[in-house]
Amino acid sequence: MIIKQLSVFLENRAGRLNEVFGILGQANINVSACSVADTSEFGILRMIVSDPEKARAILKENLFSVNVNDVISFATPNTPGALSRTLEILSDAGIGIEYLYGFSPGDKSFIVLKSDNIEKAIEELQKHEMELISASDLYKF
Repeated sequence: MIIKQLSVFLENRAGRLNEVFGILGQANINVSACSVADTSEFGILRMIVSDPEKARAILKENLFSVNVNDVISFATPNTPGALSRTLEILSDAGIGIEYLYGFSPGDKSFIVLKSDNIEKAIEELQKHEMELISASDLYKF
């Protein structure tokens, strides 16, 4: 259930984000989900891709600073309060959340989450019969 996510550090300048997506597109690597957090000087592009190791290698070859992180993904109903109920499960178990991002392609919302204890988060979500998304399934979106 652990998913490999790429974190790419980018200078805040026009076209830099497009360079990443262009390189990945030319390598036939699909981006399933992404998020950008920025400051005045740099940004962090976090993304789930169809082939994380190949993407990491290609981006490093193109002089990007890239890290691979472990995250999890789960589905919630795409309804008001559903994410809050899931986050309460993690909070009640003492699991901290470093960041999350999500997308809602229809009746479900898919959340990508980085926590301070991935294994415990998986255990708690399974205990509460939450729908965890496997890496192979998430890479297909």
